[in-house]
Amino acid sequence: MAGRMVVGSAALAGLVRPASADPAGGHRMLPVAPELTGLLPNRGLRRGSTIAIATGQPRHSGGTSLVLALLAEASRAGSWCAVVGVPTFGAGAAAEAGIALDRLALVPQPGPDWPTVVAALIDGVDVVVAAVPAAVSASIANRLAARARQRGSVLVPYGRWDGADVTLQVVRGVWEGLGQGRGRLRRREVTVAARGRGAAARPKEIKVWLPGDGLTRVIPRSATVPAASVTGRSTAGRLRPVPAVPTPDAPPHHRPLTLVGPP
Repeated sequence: MAGRMVVGSAALAGLVRPASADPAGGHRMLPVAPELTGLLPNRGLRRGSTIAIATGQPRHSGGTSLVLALLAEASRAGSWCAVVGVPTFGAGAAAEAGIALDRLALVPQPGPDWPTVVAALIDGVDVVVAAVPAAVSASIANRLAARARQRGSVLVPYGRWDGADVTLQVVRGVWEGLGQGRGRLRRREVTVAARGRGAAARPKEIKVWLPGDGLTRVIPRSATVPAASVTGRSTAGRLRPVPAVPTPDAPPHHRPLTLVGPP
């Protein structure tokens, strides 16, 4: 089994408290990939802010890839990250995106204690991605956003979240690579839109390869892309299949910390 299993909120709180001693902990701005800086008013993840990722329709239409791209640079810089309520989030994909698994906490199934689990992680983790359950009251959302501001954590709700400082969403996606019934999915051109309040009130859009060529890159205006659907076609780069979790012989310090709530 990859990672360690931790049961109960008390054990969870005890594990995440030391994360505030993170090397990046003294900086008010956490880095993001250069290609994404233009979508954020401060060109990075400002501590205490709420950056939502809207899922769109269908739910898995590039949102997870956007989560990976958003976390990668902060993780490389030494920050702790956590992902709550996304059971399909693959540690292998996270590692390939550049996220340090020894500073990644996963809570696949937080259950009815979702607000408590997210609040505990906010207390000690730099960036907390939390899939938003169907029924989250405005009061709970406001309390979690306020807690992130107080603790200096970046809260990243994954789903609908009113009142976020910035909301990012993949609004279009086109795969390249498949020809006439054969070929290999290689990379995807996606359009990411940003909207928000204050300095982020003006809507923005960029096109990036996500994933593609081993990194996220802005697509030059001169690039041409053949017509295709979100489920269909492509041209360069390569999307290698990765396991959902690290292989059993991976070094322990390269495995994610898996946190499981009360049974």
